[in-house]
Amino acid sequence: MTLTAGESRESVGSAELVVWRMLQRAQVRITRALEADLLAEHDLALASYEVLLQLSEAPERRLRMNDLADRVLLSRSGLTRLIDRLQRDGLVEREACASDARGLFAVLTDAGAARLAEAGPTYLRGVRAQFLDMLDADELRRCAAMLTKLFPGPQADTDPY
Repeated sequence: MTLTAGESRESVGSAELVVWRMLQRAQVRITRALEADLLAEHDLALASYEVLLQLSEAPERRLRMNDLADRVLLSRSGLTRLIDRLQRDGLVEREACASDARGLFAVLTDAGAARLAEAGPTYLRGVRAQFLDMLDADELRRCAAMLTKLFPGPQADTDPY
């Protein structure tokens, strides 16, 4: 941020922290709304939805547990507990990795794919209502450009704008 006449570094820092806190609050508010909708309509937690979604997009609907944990931003132990619940519900299975005796894959079952398909419209409706519909096309382009600066390179999603 560039200082203008009369501004101190402390006032700019304070303004920057306000933006940071706004970003945090927006993320929490949107996440809570999505979670509430998914739980109410599908008895599916947002983290579970994200796991099912990642598996559905993976080749052969399977990912190594370590890779899946990275994609859904969970610790390895947190993902293990979540996969335990999803496996009990018949939504995922675990498979041993043939090339690494210690490695495990999480695999989306047909029941998991069906549950994801049922919950998808609720998730998309929530994302639209809580975020996308609040911004016009130009604001969405600028938002995508700003967020891409935070996550440059291969981990950034393809820019649709």
